[in-house]
Amino acid sequence: MSAPARTRPAGACSIDELLAEARSRISRLLPGEAAARLRAGAVLVDIRPAAQREHEGTVPGALVVERNVLEWRFDPASDARLPEATGYDVEVVVLCSEGYTSSLAADALRALGLIRTTDVIGGFRAWVAAGLPATSGTSSSGSGAP
Repeated sequence: MSAPARTRPAGACSIDELLAEARSRISRLLPGEAAARLRAGAVLVDIRPAAQREHEGTVPGALVVERNVLEWRFDPASDARLPEATGYDVEVVVLCSEGYTSSLAADALRALGLIRTTDVIGGFRAWVAAGLPATSGTSSSGSGAP
């Protein structure tokens, strides 16, 4: 058994670099701004896994699409798309727990051509802290996972 490689391969980037690149291509929203966009017709998509939603709580009216199938459900050209994936101009606001995974997911949707996709700065936790509508989960403390 050999030791793991410690030198980054050519062309590879760190998760911090990957996240910064993704965020450079999207216009992120504060929770209050996101709520205003929802009132104007945007689709809020909660990509957190079921266990995390159960633990933390949910946003009433959010469309739940777990991260592992997001691109298939929102690509207007996909046979597996949701009815909400009405075209490339649909405004999608992605929500995760703390606003990390949602940035990567929003950028992936942007790469598919959904150029009005963004995410919530601080994620669900910031949404709740801003006093926006949410159901309670089984715990008020978080796991610290993105």
